[in-house]
Amino acid sequence: MGKVRNILQAKGHAVYAIHPDDTVYEALKVLIDKNVGALVVLDNEEKFLGMFSERDYARKVILKGRASKETLIREIMTERPITVTEDDSIEECMVKMTDKRIRHLPVTDDNNRLIGLISIGDVVKYIIDDQKYVITSLECYINGTHL
Repeated sequence: MGKVRNILQAKGHAVYAIHPDDTVYEALKVLIDKNVGALVVLDNEEKFLGMFSERDYARKVILKGRASKETLIREIMTERPITVTEDDSIEECMVKMTDKRIRHLPVTDDNNRLIGLISIGDVVKYIIDDQKYVITSLECYINGTHL
């Protein structure tokens, strides 16, 4: 099974970020504009502070009757989210995502600096592509042909 680094090599290390003093409304506009389900929260020094997701919005704003134009990200973001490193296996990511019921994993380096973000969609795509490769390789082996 592959590693997180394999996913980041394919999709890149770019992440969409917001500042903790941005409003939830501003963050929602970014989610929609970028067609993503979560954003990382970075301070002015680019320090990784947490995550903001559609789930945070639903559970901590809408269901609590708060106003998205008045609520700041710092008030509702997920602080200290579960993270992974580039050396973690795809299988380990699946276990974390399933056990904790999360859809996004920030990727950090040894100094806890953010270097990427992977989603459950990235993980599933990697697994499907890997399985297709194995199947094709086995078919070639059985048929006596080469890839």
